[in-house]
Amino acid sequence: MIANQILQNTIEGLKAITRVDLCVIDAEGLILATTFQGVEEHREAVMTFASSAADSQVMQGCQYFKVFDERQLEYILLAKGTAEDVYMIGKMAAFQIHNLLIAYKERFDKDNFIKNLLLDNLLLVDIYNRAKKLHIDTDVRRAVFILETKYEKDNNALETVRSLFIGKNKDFITAVDEKNIIIVKELKPNEGYEELEKTAHVVVDMLNTEAMTQVYAAYGTIVNDIKEVSRSYKEAKMALDVGRIFYSTKTVVAYNNLGIGRLIYQLPLPLCKMFIKEIFDGISPDDFDEETLSTINKFFENSLNVSETSRQLYIHRNTLVYRLDKIQKTTGLDLRVFEDAITFKIALMVVKYMKYMENFEH
Repeated sequence: MIANQILQNTIEGLKAITRVDLCVIDAEGLILATTFQGVEEHREAVMTFASSAADSQVMQGCQYFKVFDERQLEYILLAKGTAEDVYMIGKMAAFQIHNLLIAYKERFDKDNFIKNLLLDNLLLVDIYNRAKKLHIDTDVRRAVFILETKYEKDNNALETVRSLFIGKNKDFITAVDEKNIIIVKELKPNEGYEELEKTAHVVVDMLNTEAMTQVYAAYGTIVNDIKEVSRSYKEAKMALDVGRIFYSTKTVVAYNNLGIGRLIYQLPLPLCKMFIKEIFDGISPDDFDEETLSTINKFFENSLNVSETSRQLYIHRNTLVYRLDKIQKTTGLDLRVFEDAITFKIALMVVKYMKYMENFEH
């Protein structure tokens, strides 16, 4: 259960303090970590010791110790030397590894619980019972973040996030699929959405810098009870999808700030197709050339202000008016009229959504 590198780091640290060589072997006789050579010579003695009733023994110039996990033999620890102080150091090392086992098992159990909680795999009574056993508060404020990384199984990104939240034992970092990292963050009574936004930007910036990977973040609403955590997770998932479709330039998207994108995302595709056909009568906004589309987008950015749009596009006002007239002749919509502009803007978003869903289905 404990990573071999963790075991190696542990016994190397103990050797640096005590100057006693140590080795950790599993119950099958496989050497997991060691600070000295020639451990293979002890393999037969280790297996004999493993099947014996003794908890510790001196053989072949080493002290042997057993490390159990709930009465199940997990590791055999060797401490090189037969002196009394070596025995004491070996006992301390075995105790340290046993505590590591407990910590890692608790972390695994909590991780498993959080995953099942997010995915709605637990009955309500099980949520509260398991939370109590794992010493997880049930009635505190929490919110769920989803971090989407560029690469699948990005362990570097996962470890970077964990290092960022190290020491914050009430926050949970996990993964439920290949590309997404999940953060279940506990909030203080005075913290709100402003703090969530700041946290999301800090994590994204950290991953872009430290893990050298492109990351997008989304988060759900704040919930007050552990049973509602899965709702915040679903909201964060929707925010990630909606952000990917409509707000691709943003690296952080909040569920409570999705605007009209949230409505369009929940529309059935046949209704979207009917709307586009009704508005454009067979013409799609995608049929416009790049110049026309950039003109339209800039016009919307400047709140339908002709003078400001022409200035930012470095074109004469009359040129912009000509382009808007051309769009009106093609679509029947005058973008200088607020109602027509709103219709056109929604149509552009609907087309984006349709393209995304069609690509997703394929």
